[in-house]
Amino acid sequence: MAQGKLLLIAAGGTGGHMFPAQALAEAMVRRGWRVKLSTDARGARYAGGFPHVVQVEQVASATFARGGALAKALVPFRIAGGVLGAVVAQLRDRPAVVVGFGGYPTIPALAAAWVLQRPRMIHEQNGVLGRVNALFAPRVDTVACGTWPTDLPEGVTGVHTGNPVRLAVLDRAGAGYIAPGDYPMSLVVIGGSQGARILSEVVPVAVALLPDAIRRNLRVAHQARAEDLDRVVDAYVQAGIRAEVKPFFSDIPARLSEAQLVISRAGASSIADISVIGRPAILIPYAHATGDHQAANARGLGGAEAAIVIPEKVLDAESLSGHMAAVLSQPDAANRMAANALSQGRPDATERLVALVEALAEGAPQ
Repeated sequence: MAQGKLLLIAAGGTGGHMFPAQALAEAMVRRGWRVKLSTDARGARYAGGFPHVVQVEQVASATFARGGALAKALVPFRIAGGVLGAVVAQLRDRPAVVVGFGGYPTIPALAAAWVLQRPRMIHEQNGVLGRVNALFAPRVDTVACGTWPTDLPEGVTGVHTGNPVRLAVLDRAGAGYIAPGDYPMSLVVIGGSQGARILSEVVPVAVALLPDAIRRNLRVAHQARAEDLDRVVDAYVQAGIRAEVKPFFSDIPARLSEAQLVISRAGASSIADISVIGRPAILIPYAHATGDHQAANARGLGGAEAAIVIPEKVLDAESLSGHMAAVLSQPDAANRMAANALSQGRPDATERLVALVEALAEGAPQ
């Protein structure tokens, strides 16, 4: 058993990187591993959700994406200093495996592991590699992919693990789907924090355009940014639609499990939640996502006929309403979409990551 072995997890300071890192940390601690987390100040804000036994090592953030000319000129030196510090740290306390989840703060830990030839792995949440993961993909032992298919550099092979989901989502995994019909139906709209405004503008109008037979049975849960709340609430009121509009729903897994249809951006975590629970969806990838990764994220559900994918540039209320009506008026087709979505889910994503880490550790020089 791997009692006492050290896993070094490196993750950038966004929830997309930190949540799957947390899931792996929790699983490895339960298996008796020691776990360290290397992140920056932004990532440290998420560290409170990690097991208390996880040691947090904060590294200086160094990115070419922010700051003025001088700050950007100093980035290579800051990265080099971080790598040197990470080499010293890994010589002092040798990790059995180093896992990076993306973001600039992962550079020191992964670079040091490469220099010292420690077993190392990256996990990419999206269908397109982030900049740092793209840099390290040819230089690690394993590339774990949360979204499938993932665009990988030539010569690099990925392992489809899926993206770990929250326990509240796992509790609803494969929940029975109630197909649409002449009874109360639920529509869930989740826009994410970026680019949600267009959904707030278009979805209420699209709902208002639905045939009366669908609209009278529909209740809507719409996640909207705080600055858009009043406008969205008013739009539903004017259309006579029962709607609950909030900036954040703490019970999204429960709402997804009760939904007949989900309208969503194509963030990696949203895709994972929708597929693990198994619900028909209309996906509208955020057009300005880095590397157009949301369009890549949507390919799996779109190709499996589990979701209708609408590029943002062609999104309008009339066409969206037509797609919604097609799903909500055809229970057999909606059932097939739900089943197809479920077939794309990876509820065991965390266990798949654990298996990869343990396999790397078994081949590690001690």
